[in-house]
Amino acid sequence: MTVVWINGAFGAGKTTTARELIELIPNSTLFDPEIIGAELSRLLPAKHLAEVGDFQDLPIWRRLVVDTAAAMLAELGGTLVVPMTLLRQEYRDEIFGGLAARRIAVRHLVLAPAETILRERIAAREVPPDLPDGEMRVRQWSYDHIEPFHAAFASWLAVDAHPIDTGALTPREAALCVTEAIGSGAARPCDIVQTPEPTAETLAAGVLLFDEHDQVLLVDPTYKPGWEFPGGVVEPGEAPARAGMREVAEETGIRLREVPRLLVVDWERPDPPGYGGLRLLFDGGRLDPAEAARVHLPGPELRAWRFASEHDAAGMLPPVRYERLRWALRARERGAAIYLEAGTPVG
Repeated sequence: MTVVWINGAFGAGKTTTARELIELIPNSTLFDPEIIGAELSRLLPAKHLAEVGDFQDLPIWRRLVVDTAAAMLAELGGTLVVPMTLLRQEYRDEIFGGLAARRIAVRHLVLAPAETILRERIAAREVPPDLPDGEMRVRQWSYDHIEPFHAAFASWLAVDAHPIDTGALTPREAALCVTEAIGSGAARPCDIVQTPEPTAETLAAGVLLFDEHDQVLLVDPTYKPGWEFPGGVVEPGEAPARAGMREVAEETGIRLREVPRLLVVDWERPDPPGYGGLRLLFDGGRLDPAEAARVHLPGPELRAWRFASEHDAAGMLPPVRYERLRWALRARERGAAIYLEAGTPVG
């Protein structure tokens, strides 16, 4: 099962290219996630919708995109062609990571005509006469997203997706270019870790590593939003501290010589579709400058790493994960482990 994700600015021709593409790829089906956004605008309270600028900012939209794509492929098999603009890397991580967890390969391509051609196409778009504020909602919306597209293309999109200049191409020609890129291997499946979704509560072990200034090492996963500590799920029959040591070696190349000391036990409550479980944080100690300089990311599941102060980490980690770090740092100072439930000390 495969997803061909056609990215690009508004007006780049994603949908028309996708329609041509399903005629060229055997056993392929078109899936437009905008349909989910439109239905959510009818289902969710207006006050809730007013709190976000775009339906992509709704976590429920991103979950439904993954669930719907997986359900369609389970029902139909073959290839799903998805024409959808994705400009925020953390949303790409969440959606593609969710698909990867279901063993669904994603080939990511981006249509990138020159800006002058893009503006000409936007200007020529038809505005439904009965659509309230149609000019603003159709044309101006597209114009306003040209600059964010260029920023995403320059920072991460051109590296993550296979680019195709469609400025001089018809939709059919663009679709032929897409099929050629897929067939030749130029548009390879995204190199993203395929972490199976849990089927029960899990036990996970993370390890805090510090630099000479007592800043903590954080890593940026490609398969989920937000920064994280080095670590992962404890395998059956594996000691949690040893699992943390193994994950540190796999993710950063650092091999700890001593078993790390326990700092925090945190019970993460179930949050469907997640099952929750126990999350342990260990103190891996301070790395000297030479060790810190040897940190590297050997696997495709991590994009970046950095040492961060507690203050900086507050803006990088999801809230519950930050609370876990905050109390782990207090435990490190006091020399005694702390028991938490959903990031809050108990007992």
